[in-house]
Amino acid sequence: MAKYGEGDKRWIVEERADGTNVHNWHWAETDCLEWSRNLFSNLLSGLTILDGEGNLFIKTKKVDKVEGEAYVNIRKGKIIPGYEISVSISWEGEARDSDGKSLLKVEGSVEIPYISDENADEDPELRVTVKEDGPVGRMLKEAMLNRGKPVILEKVRIYVQSMAKGGPAKEDLETKKVAPKSQTAATAKTEAAGPAVEKKESKKESKQGFKTISLTERFSCRARDMYEILMDDNRWKGFTQSYAKISKEVGGEFSIFDGSVTGINVELQEGKLIVQRWRFGSWPDGIHSTVKLVLDEPEPGVTVIKLTHTDVPEEDRYGNATVVENTERGWRDLIFHKIRAVFGFGL
Repeated sequence: MAKYGEGDKRWIVEERADGTNVHNWHWAETDCLEWSRNLFSNLLSGLTILDGEGNLFIKTKKVDKVEGEAYVNIRKGKIIPGYEISVSISWEGEARDSDGKSLLKVEGSVEIPYISDENADEDPELRVTVKEDGPVGRMLKEAMLNRGKPVILEKVRIYVQSMAKGGPAKEDLETKKVAPKSQTAATAKTEAAGPAVEKKESKKESKQGFKTISLTERFSCRARDMYEILMDDNRWKGFTQSYAKISKEVGGEFSIFDGSVTGINVELQEGKLIVQRWRFGSWPDGIHSTVKLVLDEPEPGVTVIKLTHTDVPEEDRYGNATVVENTERGWRDLIFHKIRAVFGFGL
């Protein structure tokens, strides 16, 4: 990865006298390290990890260090992020007895040694240390690792998504965009027809910011086997390599992908139907979607899954507009393709 400020001068041109990089045709390079420090500080400081569960209390204190390099290049409107950074976070924990009396207070650190644009689709390594090495200290350390890891990694994903959208250069990019002539002409016509604008905006508002995902997938297996895979904790852990806890009862709760997705079973028909309420931790408060998986076996040994995922918000709580795209990709790459690979159900 090239270092910030060392771009080829044949591609990085000097600024115009009027300060305009028309259509962002030439490379526009923005240093994002300080912006990254501020964002990580906002995302990772003061996070409550445990608040009394098992008489344990754990939270992050602050981001101590963000080191490395981070920048965004923009050319012809295309965003090209680059970053190789490490993050250090301090945390504190306390264990209490059943009467609420403090048994031990500890401090420690969380190290994320390598976050890189080259591995943007993978979660980075996370190391947890504690200053107290006794049995209670080790218990708090394990609790921080098991419960804190998914929370912290979710925040790291927000950073990665923000960089993919241009980081601090996003606003500048949108401000400096020059509309194409065809668009300008269309805008002029639209402005001349005032009522048409109101009608179009009204139609857009009726969508209310939610989308539906529909997928159909075929597998070489019996429908009852696929149903069991989708409703079993250990099989979920096997093909996702993440923690899962799944109730097999209607009204029962589930938690998958290290707690990133939680929900409730609405309707279950063994080998035929799974209907659940899904919620991602990064979604706005109170937002729940509905997942419907219809399992059909048109011939012995061949199962067709029809997925309908409704009420998926277009934006998460942080304003990132990639929720629908990421959710659909997650179903394909992290669930269906993984099931084929791990259990050998490919056709």
